[in-house]
Amino acid sequence: MRFDRLRRHALLLPALAGTMAWAPVAGAQQSSAQPSAAQPSTMPIIGFLNPASPDTADADRLRAFRQGLRETGFVEGENAAIEYRWAENKVDRLSAQAAGFVRRGVSVIVAIGGSTPAFAAKAETSTIPIVFAVGQDPVGLGLVASLARPGGNLTGVSIAAEATARRLDLLRELLPAAKRIAVLVDPANAAGLATMLQELEAAARPKGLQTRVLNASSSREVDAAFASMAADRPDALFVGPFSIDRRVQMALLSVLHKIPAVYPWRDFIDAGGLMSYGPNLKEAYHQAGIQTGRILKGAKPGDVAVVQSSKFELVINASTARMLGITVPSTLRGLADEMVE
Repeated sequence: MRFDRLRRHALLLPALAGTMAWAPVAGAQQSSAQPSAAQPSTMPIIGFLNPASPDTADADRLRAFRQGLRETGFVEGENAAIEYRWAENKVDRLSAQAAGFVRRGVSVIVAIGGSTPAFAAKAETSTIPIVFAVGQDPVGLGLVASLARPGGNLTGVSIAAEATARRLDLLRELLPAAKRIAVLVDPANAAGLATMLQELEAAARPKGLQTRVLNASSSREVDAAFASMAADRPDALFVGPFSIDRRVQMALLSVLHKIPAVYPWRDFIDAGGLMSYGPNLKEAYHQAGIQTGRILKGAKPGDVAVVQSSKFELVINASTARMLGITVPSTLRGLADEMVE
């Protein structure tokens, strides 16, 4: 927090995201970019809704979002304001935060960070435009009528979902002898979870893989899940969509228990995880910024086609591989977008 010496008002700056058997896989904190009193009455306000914590928000992604806005003619603090709401990984806060944006009368709600904030915003308003970024098919989720003509008040970015099978293939390429795969998922990310597990089952069955699904949301539940894996000794761990607030804990426990893991996002690798394959979220944020700018310029969300982001990245932590006694094949090294040392 910094203090305005002239007016002596404190301005909060935006911060810069079980018992189971082996079987086939069947905000409270808020901030505003500028003080309301300093904003021209005609300046559009963007409500930014995210389920994560500001402490774990990726600064590069937020810059990418602002860059998308800039490309459409909007600059934060100059001719547009952004108010941030972070659910601090407590998804039950999202509805109240979205309702606050509705009362505030924001110009557009950017509900980013999975499908949960999108549904929270959708439940609160049918008139204020909503821009989402989801990792599942938004048509299948019921967010929009179609990709080309979304209809209603929602549009956004659809991150291609075929990463599930590809991530499993890459895990097998890294660990060709692996047969028993633990699957760690967060039941709080309920939307799209069943689809992801179905895709994983379809990919695992032909390879003769056994899978065990473990559920965890809180830090204590993650500890318990890894304790269960330590006793059962799977060959590898497949992590589904998970809050990046748990990234350091999961990376450390994976190394501690010597369980090689593949993650959906590179945040886990930067925290010490072994390997990730998934969408380039920086590009998704950039596209969301462009979509938001188009709406601020007058486009109706129901007429703005959903952007299908298909840029994926493979990131491998070479240091973690050495700690786990894993030799990364030259083929994977050649495929990797980045080898982290």
